[in-house]
Amino acid sequence: MKDTTRANILMWITAMIWGFAFVAQRAGMEDIGPFAYSSIRFALGGMSLLPLVFYYHRKGNNFLRKDLWLSGLLAGSVLFCGASAQQVGIVNTPAGKAGFITGLYVVMVPVIGLLWKRKTSLPVWIGAALSVVGMYFLSIHEGIKINKGDMWVLAGAFFWANHVLVIAWLSPKYNSVQLAVIQFFTVSVLSGLMALGFETIGWSNVHGALWPILYGGLMSVGIAYTLQVVAQKHAHPAYASIVLSLETVFAALGGWLVLSESFTLRELFGSLLIFTGILVAQWQEIFSAWRKTFN
Repeated sequence: MKDTTRANILMWITAMIWGFAFVAQRAGMEDIGPFAYSSIRFALGGMSLLPLVFYYHRKGNNFLRKDLWLSGLLAGSVLFCGASAQQVGIVNTPAGKAGFITGLYVVMVPVIGLLWKRKTSLPVWIGAALSVVGMYFLSIHEGIKINKGDMWVLAGAFFWANHVLVIAWLSPKYNSVQLAVIQFFTVSVLSGLMALGFETIGWSNVHGALWPILYGGLMSVGIAYTLQVVAQKHAHPAYASIVLSLETVFAALGGWLVLSESFTLRELFGSLLIFTGILVAQWQEIFSAWRKTFN
């Protein structure tokens, strides 16, 4: 299997896990604060990978390298900023609108990538634009009015975009699991400090949100974020952001399947636009594979 094909499959799996994580997070927020939830789930995700970390360390991938830890701290800090800004904004912004604004990182990635001297092909730009329009139909059901919460969510999207670029820069240099674990524990510690300062944490709260925490920690963090790091070794960051934006579609699908939320024709149209954007962005690879098959 080609590296790019494997990367595509891993990113689709990542988007699916992240999308259904919205359902788990909504359930968990009924019992525990957002920072405490993030702190515990990222710590759980990091701990679930420690056996692999030590395995790779014994195989020659030194886990105590200073540059590895500095890189993990950088990635974790950017990830924490994105998650925190989004969470602050969601307090005053409807979830659907927040999802659309967050999805704007699909366009931010190639724009910011120009500053990183990363060129993006025309099909990827077109695919990004189609995905943004699709997210609008999927997430927005009323007119757009900008408020303070929207600006916080927009700031979160900016950090999400930079996180995709940071991972694209760092992932080829280090062992994926080791890099992922360091960024997980960074987010956990920073979120824990915020929780201690602004939230009340008790065992009853943690127990009430146990299943959402387990899903968020083991699946969304331990598996999905690690798959992102692995996949981005072989994927252009702009294209990666488009595929990962499928989490919006899977979030809507998860709400329909698990929470009995509606899934309208408008939302279906938005989902199809996002899928179309992904196909357009990958057009050159699809066309190349087609030529090899029939020539």
